[in-house]
Amino acid sequence: MTVEIRDVSKSYGDARVLQNVSLTLEPGVTCLAAPSGAGKTTLVRILLGLEQPGSGFVTGLEAARLSAVFQEDRLLDRLDAAGNLCFVLGRDYDETQAAVLLGELGLGDAGGKAAGEYSGGMKRRLALARALSAPFDFLALDEPFTGLDGENRKRAIDCIRRRTAGKTVLVVTHNSEDAVGLDARTVKLE
Repeated sequence: MTVEIRDVSKSYGDARVLQNVSLTLEPGVTCLAAPSGAGKTTLVRILLGLEQPGSGFVTGLEAARLSAVFQEDRLLDRLDAAGNLCFVLGRDYDETQAAVLLGELGLGDAGGKAAGEYSGGMKRRLALARALSAPFDFLALDEPFTGLDGENRKRAIDCIRRRTAGKTVLVVTHNSEDAVGLDARTVKLE
């Protein structure tokens, strides 16, 4: 699936956050790099339909199934890992597949512990597991590796590569090594 972003601009009052952004997202991973405050998260929110651009347009996502990891983990803190995945998947929840995914992300031994009791890195990996478990055509990951140590960052990168083959993925990151690990194309947002 190809996503076209053409001349997208967005302002909040007098503050212009995006100005005439144009890019094409092809199947595979694209890493979006820019300094803080350059509008990366705003662009992700526009792509997910959570915000409307002030001008310009996005095509290719009209009938797409979307999934995302936001800057905040947005977990259900009272539920364990399985409960968080089940909440997203409903009747499509498969305990065996969930256990495999959680194992890939190093959460296989989290047991029935509520997500609210997880460390920051564990919460981040659960947020990633939740996004990867949902059926999607387009996946947006906004700083998905925040709080992950080297081993868990590598584990998460490997999991994303395996589970997103042939899909269109946008990853917001400040770390150029993430793009290398994901075998991604890097686009700089000016």
